[in-house]
Amino acid sequence: MCGIVGYIGQNDTNEVLLNGLEKLEYRGYDSAGIATLNDDGLNLFKVKGRIAVLREKVDKNVKATMGIGHTRWATHGEPSEDNAHPHQSASGRFTLVHNGVIENYYELRDEYLNDVALVSETDTEIVVQLMEILFNKYNDVAEAFRQTVALLKGSYAIALIDAENQETIYVAKNKSPLLVGLGDGFNLVASDAMATLRETDRYLEINDKEIVIVNRDFVEIQKLDGAAVEREPFTAEIDATDTEKGTYDHFMLKEIDEQPFVIRKIIQEYQDENDNIKLDPAVRQAMMRSDRIYIIAAGTSYNAGLVGKQFIEKIADIPVEVHIASEFSYNMPLLSKKPLFIFISQSGETADSRSVLVRIKDLGHPALTITNVPGSTLSREADYTLRLHAGPEIAVASTKAYTAQIAVLFILAVDIAQAKKLNLDFDPLQELGIVSSVMESLTDQKEEYEKIAKEFFTDTRNAFFIGRGVDYFVVQEAALKLKEISYIQAEGFAGGELKHGTIALIEEGTPVIAISTQENVNYSIRGNVQEVAARGAKTCILSIKGLEQDSDTVVLPHVHELLTPLISVVPMQLLAYYAALHRDCDVDKPRNLAKSVTVE
Repeated sequence: MCGIVGYIGQNDTNEVLLNGLEKLEYRGYDSAGIATLNDDGLNLFKVKGRIAVLREKVDKNVKATMGIGHTRWATHGEPSEDNAHPHQSASGRFTLVHNGVIENYYELRDEYLNDVALVSETDTEIVVQLMEILFNKYNDVAEAFRQTVALLKGSYAIALIDAENQETIYVAKNKSPLLVGLGDGFNLVASDAMATLRETDRYLEINDKEIVIVNRDFVEIQKLDGAAVEREPFTAEIDATDTEKGTYDHFMLKEIDEQPFVIRKIIQEYQDENDNIKLDPAVRQAMMRSDRIYIIAAGTSYNAGLVGKQFIEKIADIPVEVHIASEFSYNMPLLSKKPLFIFISQSGETADSRSVLVRIKDLGHPALTITNVPGSTLSREADYTLRLHAGPEIAVASTKAYTAQIAVLFILAVDIAQAKKLNLDFDPLQELGIVSSVMESLTDQKEEYEKIAKEFFTDTRNAFFIGRGVDYFVVQEAALKLKEISYIQAEGFAGGELKHGTIALIEEGTPVIAISTQENVNYSIRGNVQEVAARGAKTCILSIKGLEQDSDTVVLPHVHELLTPLISVVPMQLLAYYAALHRDCDVDKPRNLAKSVTVE
């Protein structure tokens, strides 16, 4: 899963596809490929690695006027040419690219493909092989495509071409984003309008479980049962700001959607050629010389620091304190003999944090800044810097910077553990890769979270979030997101603290959102939910696969227990976004707040 571009028209298809894929590089990927079709047949070019490598491989003498392209982030099967898209059917007649996760691909393989020799380890190849099996049954490409799509469960955005038809790209989607771009004598397919804005600013939206026939001169949208759908195109209004925002209504939603790609970018940036963690040796040495880590941050970065404390203590075996910058500056605690300070800041310009940095530098203590902005004040003045590689974050309410901070803190903790030769019973980069895929599946479920937000937050004046262990740190971030953009009075509490005062605030219909992703406190937090429900609260439980119960509102896919904060926060961000949207708030620019707090 990652990025899709398709083109049918009269221009140089190779260049359209390659340019489009380059526009999608920010998403993160490990392989890429294109397939083009001309009178001589199908031309397939795939590489493990960057699009620049693909450019070198593409035969520039091969001219075509239709084709599909893809950037892949490995989910099923390692990064390789065989696993890269596009994938082909056994005879080579059908070629397909796909974003998403086919949840029932094992069942489809076992039922339909026992006699097919699979080339790759991907769920995607199952789809294109199934397409050929069903074509042999129906002897009709459009019908076979419809029947194939009808059998799929999960999320998908699909573009397929038939080697015997230079006039059509077959398209379908469910949950994963996909658009059709409209031109004069040509049409396009893209998972993100940013990939094709050079060619057109007119697009057709595709709804879930629709089939689209894309010809160079027309586009037909159909429901799965074949019923025709009429839909007016929309124009992507383009100026400097909107070019960054693409077709999103708000930067915040765009930045929520970018999180899986940011995690992949972080993996790429902190990974060496042997797929091991690559970190500045000076940072490693400074961490290992210290007897205690002091994390200094504010707001969302402080909440990320609380999660980071868990990583550094549990993985790297170094004690950690997390302090609010504005308090630490005026009320410094007794420090250890060999402290190291970590400053976390999206902008690297937070005034309260810089005030602390100045003080601790005067005392001669080393400092590390984790920031999204190289060359920022905190980055320049600290001894060391680790970058977030999240790209510009425009919305005031931080989303992708928060998850980037957690991911970088995790990599930092793992690097120190490995340097200390501590035993790790997991592959850290592989686990982060799984997280990125789960994040993407969660961002594809926006309608579900919009429905929950409307039910719980449309008319309320307050809300509570509860959790235990690391979930407690996540609910603090969840409450912050909700109140800063929807203006609902929201608080995040440790579940066990409710009975020590907060439960007095529970009234009939009070929203209480609980997170349960940690096995050792699963039953405890559920007991806290029962306590508030007995007093009239309207409750919503978000759990994780393996700990779920039938009454849970949301069940997240399984990830490593240490990394659950990276996925449990995504629904919380979406709940806050839709709560603000339906309360007619300014999502990207909430009142009284600034993106970078440069005053104390």
